Amino acid sequence: MRQTDIPCILMRGGTSRAPYFNAADLPRQRETLSEVLVAAMGAGSPLQVDGIGGAQPTTSKVAMLSPSSDGWAEVDFFFAQVHTERGEVDFSPSCGNILSGVGPAALEMGLVEARDGETPVRIRNTNTGAFIEAIVQTPDRQVRYDGDARIDGVPGTAAPVILNFMNVVGSKTGALFPTGSPVDVIDETDITCMDVAVPMVFGRAADFGLSGTETREEIEADRPLFDRLESIRLIAGELMGLGDVTHSVVPRCALLAPPRHGGAITGRYFTPWTAHPSYAVTGAICTGACLLSAGTVAADLARVPDGNPVPVRIEHVSGVIDVLFDVDRDSTGLVVKSAGLLRTARKLMSGVVSIPGDIWK
Repeated sequence: MRQTDIPCILMRGGTSRAPYFNAADLPRQRETLSEVLVAAMGAGSPLQVDGIGGAQPTTSKVAMLSPSSDGWAEVDFFFAQVHTERGEVDFSPSCGNILSGVGPAALEMGLVEARDGETPVRIRNTNTGAFIEAIVQTPDRQVRYDGDARIDGVPGTAAPVILNFMNVVGSKTGALFPTGSPVDVIDETDITCMDVAVPMVFGRAADFGLSGTETREEIEADRPLFDRLESIRLIAGELMGLGDVTHSVVPRCALLAPPRHGGAITGRYFTPWTAHPSYAVTGAICTGACLLSAGTVAADLARVPDGNPVPVRIEHVSGVIDVLFDVDRDSTGLVVKSAGLLRTARKLMSGVVSIPGDIWK
């Protein structure tokens, strides 16, 4: 059997990992594209032993890049979440951690010309319509990966990648509060449904019998918790106008508690069927917006400093993640002008990934 070789760059982006493809090297037809990505990642098997996936949601992701037709952006970023066991592909969400590698990958692929010193890469996320500027370190017009920046959830240090997110409110639903209210009661539990960078469902950890400081292992062992969260998430998805989300990774979920170590909030993030090993970038942006909005489930838990821009530190299972918000308020509520984060990325390898030729010649 002949195999089909597809060029890609395997890269760590933030606390996740993915192959980064030039979209021109992939099929355009969505059904065939899904089959190709499932084969490349070895999805449909929990260990993904027959592909390059890492047997975890954070390492079973795909980034596809192309020149942008937008007047502002230079690169279009199309994201896919490949379900490890079901062998399904979800194109509905985005991923801010994988976005950390888009700027470096675009430069490596020649989609953007590097400048000497640092290079701003203007990105349009086609999953959500959000616009992001990534600042990549490029001394001597080469992508730099080594440096002193550190992010919790990743060993060692690396060169910083600065991400500035714009147009993040209503990423999928067109509304800050897709249900029309900062609090809804689902299954006799107060819930906040928000859509900033990614649709999310928030609850108070205490309402789920948690302190909010549980380890990932403790959370993963609590299967009744996942059953209850999923029941609420499915109802919330309908209320948010997302339809049946049984097979979709959005909305995501987070359980919040008061901070313990000087941050603004303690959070435990769900992907949604497993506990995240740290905290998603888009999830951090939505969580910060929840803290800054009046009347949400976070209102009596958060400790947010005054002023603008507003630094928001989220304490999570592996450490902290910081988001800097430029916000305003009008008659409709919170207006998020931009949200900025520091991430890191590293090229792990480049070459081709091989898939069975009968899937796509």
